[in-house]
Amino acid sequence: MSTIAIVGGHGQIALHLIEQLRARDHDVVALIRNDAHTSDVEQRGATARRLDIEQQDADAFASVFDGCDAVVFAAGGGPDGNIGRKRAVDLEGSLKSIEGARIAGVRRFVQVSAIGVDLPLPEDTDDVWRAYVEAKRDADVALRESGLDWTIIRPGRLTDDPARGSVTLGDSVARGEVPRADVAAVIAEVLHTGAGIGRQWDLVTGETPLDEAVASA
Repeated sequence: MSTIAIVGGHGQIALHLIEQLRARDHDVVALIRNDAHTSDVEQRGATARRLDIEQQDADAFASVFDGCDAVVFAAGGGPDGNIGRKRAVDLEGSLKSIEGARIAGVRRFVQVSAIGVDLPLPEDTDDVWRAYVEAKRDADVALRESGLDWTIIRPGRLTDDPARGSVTLGDSVARGEVPRADVAAVIAEVLHTGAGIGRQWDLVTGETPLDEAVASA
């Protein structure tokens, strides 16, 4: 059993992840900005701690990571057209999480990114989408260079479909969809088994049972 902090603890993947980790007897600290979200995470078995990703610094991140054995960065700037939030949350939030983990002495770090963010973007790419992709790309670069025991999960297009329990997972896979519940299950499997340190995997729905996919990727 370990204690795992989730940055972006009220996000859709995070809420699935809380349940997945609790089912394996891990303790979960869900980091939330809005007190109104406390009951949602506590009902799923997590402990809520307050963290404003955009306003607080790395020392504050380190403080809320106190007593944790791993950090999952699952935060995102949301679906709106605010370019500034893509940088403030998806990139700077990740950078502060990485530094906060270092300060707190937490070595294990799993980051939720997005498939294909290393690929060149067409010249006519929408400005908001460009900001999102570049933020995720740069956050992944920073984590790979951090010296932490990192894993990066890059899911395809996220859906709210029920979990299938079978995926395609690898260094580079064809684009596709994947339920948020299966993304959470892969993260939980990685944390529970210790698999994937120093690895970056694309993730979409597939035919391989999830535990086998993680073990063989």
